[in-house]
Amino acid sequence: MAFPSFLCTFAAEMKILQLGKFYPIGGGVEKTMLDLTTGLSAKGIQCDMLCAYGKEGSATFEVSEHGRIICTKTLLKKYATMISPELITTLKRIAPEYDIIHVHHPDPMAALALRLSGYKGKVVLHWHSDIVKQKKLLSLYKPLQSWLIRRADLITGTTPVYVTHSPYLAKVQDKCTYVPSCVDPIVPDAERVRQLREQYGNKKIVFSLGRLVHYKGFKYLVDAARYLDDSYLVIIGGSGRLKDELQQQIHDYGLEQRVKMVGRISDEDLPSYYGACDIYCLSSIMKTEAFALVQLEAMSCGKPVVSCNIEGSGVPWVNKDDYSGLVVEPENGKALADAIRRIMEDKALYYTYSAGARSRYIELFKKQRMIDRCLELYSQLLHS
Repeated sequence: MAFPSFLCTFAAEMKILQLGKFYPIGGGVEKTMLDLTTGLSAKGIQCDMLCAYGKEGSATFEVSEHGRIICTKTLLKKYATMISPELITTLKRIAPEYDIIHVHHPDPMAALALRLSGYKGKVVLHWHSDIVKQKKLLSLYKPLQSWLIRRADLITGTTPVYVTHSPYLAKVQDKCTYVPSCVDPIVPDAERVRQLREQYGNKKIVFSLGRLVHYKGFKYLVDAARYLDDSYLVIIGGSGRLKDELQQQIHDYGLEQRVKMVGRISDEDLPSYYGACDIYCLSSIMKTEAFALVQLEAMSCGKPVVSCNIEGSGVPWVNKDDYSGLVVEPENGKALADAIRRIMEDKALYYTYSAGARSRYIELFKKQRMIDRCLELYSQLLHS
């Protein structure tokens, strides 16, 4: 999507602030914020990012001549939220500089900072997901969340599914739209891909990546390996509190030769894991998984995806069933295994889904599309 030429001059005069979460990036929300900051500033538009710092102290990083990342001191982490009083004072000081504050939800600290900043300009609320798991946090945060929804001039989700199914957005559909999260294509190193496939015995590789937490559903992916034969290998990348529990499950089922947990994969090596795998499996089971950028990364490599039909989530919208892969019922290891075998044991079907995955990525999920779409929304908002 090309950015409308008649808005280019107007856009160059904007000043945008991406607000929320933390740095260095640890997940899809922070990655989207950073991609917007770098992408917009590369176009000559002043775009900064304000967030809590995941390390000690505070820091500011220059992204380009037109962008910076401002990180405020974090006191502690509670309910998956970085508590940073400095975020409030910093936003109050710099808010008047910006035409639009683009706040990323869920992040109670960012919402509180915006509420106390006294900012009078335009607000874009990026609704990445509902708060699903943190019930105690939601009970405390709900009044502030309601204020944020009312305060926003425009609300964008990441998929049409999530926007229409979120109960919190039901009464504000008139100011809702969606902008899919997008990524640059993954480019594997051919030699490293060869090495990995050789290292893992040239088996049929099913790859999955993510934090080892409950909603990712990795126990069902391990269970799926029980229904696959020894020609398959499931590789799980990532770290988290369920590591020992999953390792015990692998041991109890005698699946050491079919499931390998490889821990955190370096940014340098990750593209080659995508390149080496035959199929990507997203075993997530809860609406907490609202989108899953990993699906896009796999699809950019032309890898078919097996994912779960999570009600109200955008996950099955990203991976289009019977086009870029297969979508199965959640919490069902056998269903995952059946889908994996169905794709791998029919070469014509495999190549059809491989082509569909790559085509869907190019059509909807290239990073420049997200940047241009946000820029168009900003311009329309300021021009209205």
